[in-house]
Amino acid sequence: MNIKEIKTLGALKKSGYLPVSIKDELRNNLRTRIRENIPTFEGIHGYEHTVIPELERAILSRHNINLLGLRGQAKTRLARQMIALLDEWVPIVAGSEINDDPLQPISRYATNLIAEKGEDTPIEWLHRSARFAEKLATPDVTVADIIGDVDPIKAANLKLSYADDRVIHFGMIPRANRSIFVINELPDLQARIQVALFNILQEGDIQIRGFKLRLPLDVQFVFTANPEDYTNRGSIVTPLKDRIGSQILTHYPETVAIAKTITAQEARLDKRQEETVYVPEIAKDILEQLSFQARTSEFIDHKSGVSARMSITAYENLLSTAEYRALQLGIEKTTVRLSDFLGVVPAITGKVELVYEGEQEGAAAVAHSLLSESIKTLFPTFFPKIERLEKQDYKSPYQELIDWFFEQSSLELLEETTDEAYKKALDAIPPLNALIEAYQGEVAPEDRYFMMEFVLWGLVEYKKLSKHRLSEGFQFKDVYGGYISGL
Repeated sequence: MNIKEIKTLGALKKSGYLPVSIKDELRNNLRTRIRENIPTFEGIHGYEHTVIPELERAILSRHNINLLGLRGQAKTRLARQMIALLDEWVPIVAGSEINDDPLQPISRYATNLIAEKGEDTPIEWLHRSARFAEKLATPDVTVADIIGDVDPIKAANLKLSYADDRVIHFGMIPRANRSIFVINELPDLQARIQVALFNILQEGDIQIRGFKLRLPLDVQFVFTANPEDYTNRGSIVTPLKDRIGSQILTHYPETVAIAKTITAQEARLDKRQEETVYVPEIAKDILEQLSFQARTSEFIDHKSGVSARMSITAYENLLSTAEYRALQLGIEKTTVRLSDFLGVVPAITGKVELVYEGEQEGAAAVAHSLLSESIKTLFPTFFPKIERLEKQDYKSPYQELIDWFFEQSSLELLEETTDEAYKKALDAIPPLNALIEAYQGEVAPEDRYFMMEFVLWGLVEYKKLSKHRLSEGFQFKDVYGGYISGL
């Protein structure tokens, strides 16, 4: 029999239905998933051995949960995916504002209706997707919003006095009975509002405008918060923290490989964009390294964090920069170039919070500095390390390339040049080709030219070549020639 065909309290009793609290419901379904090796939280990478096991243990312990971490660490996504652990359908008393269980009613409306109609009391079925409520904690949130208040319009329509508890309008938390209720950015909730949560979390008592109600609400609370020292706007009051069963610390991706997986999954790309622009793997490495550099930069406030959204939006900008060139030149396909990374600067400047020294430098200058440091950090991964001081008889593998720039000419790589002209300009430097063959001979043909440009940018960062910004691109010279040009 389809459970949704059960329409009355009597039929529900005959079906053998037994009430289960939401915490037990989550626990039971999680136990099944763990035994059957079914992932609970999908599309969340880097937490497989840290956050997710801790969160699952908290659910098994029937705890209310606080996810504590910096911005962009998938806290809200984790909370939303807990819906998958709920039963698909649960019965409620038809018309109940607070999702009363027909066998364990708690509201006056439901108890009166059952007393009046008995076994014929109508029931409805609530899907798990409707059993999730979320509230962003902002300074303007009131007790009336989350707990409830007296509704004068209801009192007038029903011709009730204010002494009658039927004039109460329930807030978000009572309406989330038998549901998951998420409060995002808990420290931003005023202390007096946090105090109003004490009894709800522990005893189930609520008080609305003098009405003391004993409502044993059945709610799975999930809170998200930044570390307390992140902001001066507020903190979690100690008695509330004491009532939250488990506090779980989230974190940023620990490796570039995990970060690349997240960016590839989350970036919102047009299919035509993906067909037009090819992105070399090393370009993706540099892009993710930008976030890793930002999280240790002296110019950026580490307490505010650097969200994974920075890498995602930077990746979208990177592809758009290359696509823009393809559209201007009227070509069907192009490859990302290292110079295209200038197009990601707007995605960085709005995502980082600068300390005083960074403000002095300027957001754009800090973004360029992050790119420089990322290239410098990754360079020894692909090519021999460049020592600051070299022994007298040591012959650098880069010397022939440096000599070429000293003896021959400069190189100009313009932003709006065709791929053919871009490749021809790089191919015209024999020592550069020889260097790639010697140390990256197995690189994919479609990645080869990006790797060649990467060598030039790397030598600039190690002060072996000079680079100058032109109105439409970059010019590379030997260090001495660059110095003369500067004069």
